[in-house]
Formats: sequence, C-alpha cells, structure tokens
Amino acid sequence: MMAQTQQHIPVLLTESIQGLAIQPDQIYIDATFGRGGHSRAILEHLGENGRLISLDRDPTAAQAAEQLADDPRFEFIHTPFSALPHIIAERNLTGKVAGILFDLGVSSPQLDDAERGFSFMNDGPLDMRMNPEQGESAADWLAHASQDEMADVFRQYGEERYAGRIARVIVERRSEQPLTRTSELAKLIQEVSPAKEKNKHPATRVFQAVRIHVNHELEEATNALEAAVSALKPGGRLAVISFHSLEDRLTKHFMRKCSQREQLPPGLPLREDQIADNRTLKTLGKAIKPSAEEIKQNPRCRSSVLRVAERLP
Repeated sequence: MMAQTQQHIPVLLTESIQGLAIQPDQIYIDATFGRGGHSRAILEHLGENGRLISLDRDPTAAQAAEQLADDPRFEFIHTPFSALPHIIAERNLTGKVAGILFDLGVSSPQLDDAERGFSFMNDGPLDMRMNPEQGESAADWLAHASQDEMADVFRQYGEERYAGRIARVIVERRSEQPLTRTSELAKLIQEVSPAKEKNKHPATRVFQAVRIHVNHELEEATNALEAAVSALKPGGRLAVISFHSLEDRLTKHFMRKCSQREQLPPGLPLREDQIADNRTLKTLGKAIKPSAEEIKQNPRCRSSVLRVAERLP
C-alpha cells in the first residue's frame, strides 16, 4: 500500500491548493481522498488548530487513509461524497467550511488494478464499482439491462455514436454466454465498431459510460456540489477537478447557475436593484488545465480541468 501511495501522482496539485487559498486554522474537506495526495498537501498548509475531513467510498482509499490516522487534525470517513449533506448536518458545519475539494472520476490506482475491472487494457472481472462491496457490478448490469437502456447509457454517459449497434451485439452475445471479463467486452466492442479513432481504443467511451452508470457518478456529484455550497463560509472556496467533458460540463453549469442572478421573464417592470440577489458563488478565473510539464510526467492528467469558485456572503 505504501508503494501504491508513493506512485500515485495527484493531478493539478499546486493549482488546486492555490485555488483553495488555505488558511491554517480553518476547516477543509477533501471529498475524494483517493490515495491521499491532495489531503496531505492540505494538511501541510494547516496549523495545529486546522481541521481536514476526507471522504472516499473505495475500500483501498480507506486503507491508505490509515497512514494519517495519528494526525489529530485529520478525520477520514469511508463513504461516498453524496453523503456530504448528512456529514455537514451531523457535524454542524453549515457555513463553517473554508474550502472543499472534489477530484471527480476514476483514479490511476483504480485503473491499474485489473481486479477492479475499470480498464480495458488489462483483463479482469467486469466490476467497475468504486466500492466493490456495494451495488451492482458492470457484469450484473450488462446481464439484464435492455438493449434500449444500454444504448441510452452509452450515448448519454459515453457520447458513443455506435451505441445502438454495440448494445444490440451485447444482447446477442449474452444470450449465448454472459460477459464477465473486461477483455471480452473490449474485444466485442472493437469487433463491431466500424470506425477507429487515432490513439483511442474503441471501447473507451462504453467503459466510461458503464462505469459512470453503475456508480451513479453524475448524480453523486450533483448532490454533493449542492451540499458543498451550503457548507462553505463566506469567502470559502470550492475547487473541482474533472477528467472528461460530462463532469466538467456539469461543474461549469453548476457554478454558472450559482453565480448568476435569478432570470425573470422579459418585460416585467422591475429594475435590477429590485430583483432579489440569490447568487451563492463567484467563479474565479478561467478553467485551469495541467502544464506541459505535468502532462509529460503524468500523461493521464492531460484531459483534467480545475474550476474554482468562492462562496458569496
């Protein structure tokens, strides 16, 4: 586990810590502990009265967090970040948190562990669950989902243009033999995809879509972001790292919605100063992407995007 933690490279580390504008004696939340890279950096900037609460639903993340268990400023909670509303209420943190960080999506250690079933590059059980002890695996879902349901998921979460064709072939194959291995699904998709993208495996979009679906990732993110805003104190920072367009689009739209005045129907005889100001966030700067040097050191970070916003009074 120590070797795994040392090998994992946290994405946009410097930029996310700068975005949080950490104050030594305040409360912070790392909503996606992973292997602890961002949490460790936050702790380095906290004084003895500071506090960090980290969350993660992955059992291996919980194991990695044990290395920080002796730090009195640190608390780890083994739970998905959709539990944030409950955690905030239980600890009376509404309006008291100075910064919250989200690192959305799947991590490199999860991709590299073939037994987790996230990657089509290595053969493993077709699982894909962030917490293998809970919920329905990818293999289980593919075994019973209708052709239309699968096609919808592939289109919506993977933006897969051959979604219908791939779903039909999966239904045909499972009638003969269930799909239980990542290599089986990847090979099947490769065989039926008529066009090949340069430097992109044909199974990339479908694997992403299935993973997002079985883990309810976008729903989890939406609920957690809304809870995060209520937890932040005035001037508190929300920093979100995304790895694909769906996550970034969700984050961008959420921050935009929270930073704009209520839109009233045109033609109403009201001045701007008569309209209630219901804004809760102010976006800070443009989306931040990794430098060429970071991409060179960690090619997997090339699609990552960081967005930062500040809680308004």
